[in-house]
Amino acid sequence: MFNLKIIEKLTGENIAILIIFILMALLPVFISGYVIFILPQYMLFGLLAVSLCILWGYSGIISFGQAAFFAIGAYTMGIVMREGGAINPSYIGIVCGALLSGIVALIVGYFLFSAKVRSSYFVLATLALSIIVEQLAKSQKEITGGWNGLFVDRITLTAGKFFEYSLFNDIPMYYFVFFITLLSFLSIKWLMSSKFGKILIGIRENEDRILALGYNTSFYKTLVFAISGLLAGLAGSIYGTHAGFVDPSLARVLFSTEVIVWVAIGGRNSLIGSLTGGILVASLSNYLNSITPEYWQLIIGIIFIIVIILFRGGLAGGVEKIYNKINLKIK
Repeated sequence: MFNLKIIEKLTGENIAILIIFILMALLPVFISGYVIFILPQYMLFGLLAVSLCILWGYSGIISFGQAAFFAIGAYTMGIVMREGGAINPSYIGIVCGALLSGIVALIVGYFLFSAKVRSSYFVLATLALSIIVEQLAKSQKEITGGWNGLFVDRITLTAGKFFEYSLFNDIPMYYFVFFITLLSFLSIKWLMSSKFGKILIGIRENEDRILALGYNTSFYKTLVFAISGLLAGLAGSIYGTHAGFVDPSLARVLFSTEVIVWVAIGGRNSLIGSLTGGILVASLSNYLNSITPEYWQLIIGIIFIIVIILFRGGLAGGVEKIYNKINLKIK
């Protein structure tokens, strides 16, 4: 007999998550060509948006450094592949990119949060981090290629003689990125639903109260910043092998600002809203840039203002309101 309790749990956000990931899994069946090539890039941008969501939405910490961590991951992937040659296993570049970004975020977060830096100065510090990474990418030509950037080959995932999965074709690459996005999203959702996530929300709402309860808020903020950096670096390292090229523009402050816009439009208090916002707004930006390069940023800005005025919780908040109204009428 079918368990009705399962249906009762699949409400609201869980239904949205289920529908979105099912659609993403089925897209290659109905779509081909350039769209399948470019969609993994947007999924990785969605993952980058999630990395900001756990900071801004859950912890109340806004960061302009996500582009820096994304770029660190992408460049690390490129450098490991270049210096390592036919490195085996080839996915070690992805692991190194994610870990290095996480370590940099851990170090930066430790010094900033231990020093009890105010939120406004924290924003400036992360802004400076993006500028520093961009300048290093431009100036260290022997390592990063400077303005010319780095070419990154697509890889073949191997596990000894037992498993081999080539990412050279678009469909295998799509499903690899889809799997990483799904696994990362579910891991982050589980983490944010745990006691750790509840403490972060408590810090966002009233840090003094959490301190009074005996929790070291600097530790939790440092840890979530490190996780955020690791997730952004993971997205960046996979982006490197997908795009086949990385350059200093990945670390630019404008890119970090775009990530903030994605999360704000999607809904900063919603993981699935941020993921969807990253995918949809990034793809819309790319499309608008192709047809009206002079005004695409203006159009995105107008959309941003309209969404913020109409839905304080972003698109996710708007969808939730509509869902709740329909649910009340049905009951």
